Amino acid sequence: MTKEEILDKVKKVDGLGGMTVNERLFVTGLMDTFDRAKNKDKELARMILEAIRVDKQSIDKILS
Repeated sequence: MTKEEILDKVKKVDGLGGMTVNERLFVTGLMDTFDRAKNKDKELARMILEAIRVDKQSIDKILS
């Protein structure tokens, strides 16, 4: 999945701010992509979390 495809999925969802990280990943359809990236491509995983507006401190904890 390209960066543009990821950003397009995120743009289609309103109200991400009131959701948990898992809810954000689910409603954007990025859960499986993130799970694969978390183990194999940390940069892509970080980009996905940033795209769904997860704060830096939380991203660091999730990816550590």
